[in-house]
Amino acid sequence: MDDQIALRPVHEGDIPMLEDLLQNPEKAGEFEWFGWRNQHRWRQGWAENGLLGPDSGTLIVHRGPVTLGMVNWDFRKTTPTGHGCEIGIVMLPDARGRGYGTQAQRTLARYLFAHTTVHRIWAGTETGNIAEQKALEKAGFTREGVHRGVGWRDGAYRDGVMYSLLRTDPQASTG
Repeated sequence: MDDQIALRPVHEGDIPMLEDLLQNPEKAGEFEWFGWRNQHRWRQGWAENGLLGPDSGTLIVHRGPVTLGMVNWDFRKTTPTGHGCEIGIVMLPDARGRGYGTQAQRTLARYLFAHTTVHRIWAGTETGNIAEQKALEKAGFTREGVHRGVGWRDGAYRDGVMYSLLRTDPQASTG
């Protein structure tokens, strides 16, 4: 497939793009702009572990030499003996609406199932973010339900919708 994406570790030269993607309201987009935050977050993470730690990580989404955005994950304890993994994605404006986000989330889930013992991967988005909901569904995630008032953005609490993919779901391996 000519439009096939891939994931790779962050290179030091990617740090300015990551900073701009999440610190520039026009690039972040309506659903990813949460105000200015720690300007040094990405550089600190890079210095600490190259943005690949034992419980979280960030990868660059690319198609050939073209950078399209980033995906990340964070392992969370769900019970005293279990854990799950929350994933996130932010695509550059020119990469949105082309199916790359769907491919990236599917690829990330496959990577996590292949290289970790995680059984449950989840992602959340605002109820108004229809494009992300469609991307998650196309990537094989199942809509679980609405979380009322779960997130704060742009001066108001927003409802969110949760999606999950289990290792045992048929689409986890076929997507």
